[in-house]
Amino acid sequence: MPHFIKAPAVITAAGNKPKKIEEFVGRVNSGSEAVSVARMISPEGWMEPGQTPEFDEYTVVLKGILQVRSKSETVDVAAGQAVIVRSGEWVQYCTPGPGGAEYIAVCFPAFSPTIVHRDAD
Repeated sequence: MPHFIKAPAVITAAGNKPKKIEEFVGRVNSGSEAVSVARMISPEGWMEPGQTPEFDEYTVVLKGILQVRSKSETVDVAAGQAVIVRSGEWVQYCTPGPGGAEYIAVCFPAFSPTIVHRDAD
């Protein structure tokens, strides 16, 4: 039987500015531990702490530019583009450009604060 999801759960994001996370599928909204699917609406100048997650993250940018930093490079991912960050890789996401960004993030397994391993402040 299909599991209809009427609306996302809105989750508080880590970072220096308020960012809206709308989780459609995941541990909070659907009880799914295998995968999470969330829409992110991130303001201009937002930056989150670096992290070394225990999940693969697949991101498709819908609007604006998402900047993705690794230990070896920085990539600007524009609307209509995507990026994959593998489990165990250090990464930091930010939206420094005008208007911020909107994007879809898919995490496998599902995002959890206990497996994201954010850098200490």
